[in-house]
Amino acid sequence: MASDPERLRALKVFDDTKAGVKGLVDAGVTAVPSIFHHPPESLPLLEPQQPHGQQHFTIPVIDLAAADRAGLVAQVKAAAETVGFFQVVNHSVPEPAMSDMLACVRRFHESPEEAKAPYYTRDPGRRVRYQSNFDLFQSPAANWRDTLLMETAPAPEEVPPACRAVAPEYVRVVWELGRALLELLSEALGVDPRYLEQEFVDGLSVAAHYYPACPEPRLTLGTTRHSDPSFLTVLLQDAVGGLQVLVDRVDDEAGNRQQPAVWVDVPAVSGALVVNVGDYLQLVSNDRFRSVEHRVVASGVGPRVSVACFLRTEASTKVLAPMVTGGHGEARYKSATVEELVRHYRAKGLDGTSALQRFRI
Repeated sequence: MASDPERLRALKVFDDTKAGVKGLVDAGVTAVPSIFHHPPESLPLLEPQQPHGQQHFTIPVIDLAAADRAGLVAQVKAAAETVGFFQVVNHSVPEPAMSDMLACVRRFHESPEEAKAPYYTRDPGRRVRYQSNFDLFQSPAANWRDTLLMETAPAPEEVPPACRAVAPEYVRVVWELGRALLELLSEALGVDPRYLEQEFVDGLSVAAHYYPACPEPRLTLGTTRHSDPSFLTVLLQDAVGGLQVLVDRVDDEAGNRQQPAVWVDVPAVSGALVVNVGDYLQLVSNDRFRSVEHRVVASGVGPRVSVACFLRTEASTKVLAPMVTGGHGEARYKSATVEELVRHYRAKGLDGTSALQRFRI
């Protein structure tokens, strides 16, 4: 833990380099430093293998160009209520915008250390921040990952030159997609199509992740199991793979339900974007929609590049309360402000537990 003096010193030495995990790789490390070692029971290679009947489960792929609106809403509703994840195709985000975004993120992370260092900070007041592990000093183990974070609408000069010509347009087209998805989810909840956007969602932040190839992937993770502090997340991932979702009820080939929970790969589907329900939407929907835990496994192949766009509420004083109308029972969560939710998430870090537990009644 970070409270151990020796570990704390190692964390500070690593953080002070301002070079992240990429800096370790560039320095030629052949062994993963102990600050990145995860408990053996949390590592994929030491977990029980899935029974054969569970291997066939796949994350739903939804065609947003489908003409049947009611059928489209039903597909989104089913995915949000069960696995909490789905992939979308024919989503109106141009392929060049996606490939350019992945390329600019890789370009930034592979820039010389002196070019990236000015953006390295743990100051939450900076709208653009480069860092390795936002929870470096809180989490039990560091992740093998660096991140460029861009909060809602940074000034153009705040965005690194490598991404300045690409990121704003990508954010614009993903925001339009996000609005369309929120309409589908609102309809799935039985409310006005503009409900979620008008009541809650007014911002989009970007986490551009870079996962270098790892010399000892059996010892660490790219990202610890977690759920997202957002209403909705739209993820662009490259072809490397590694994203996994924790599915707790999977049909086997005979139609029976299987226990316990299993990790399911989210494959890289050409042209698709990955969408998942966030904690805020699970709270507001009163558990009708599920914010499911997911992780990224470390790999000897890489780098892996991904871009997560988080649709969220900018107003820190906004109160989120569960919807209990329409015969959906009593509230399962306490009302909470966005500030309370964010503060708890940051203080807790990615420790393998759900941030929503603190607010559950």
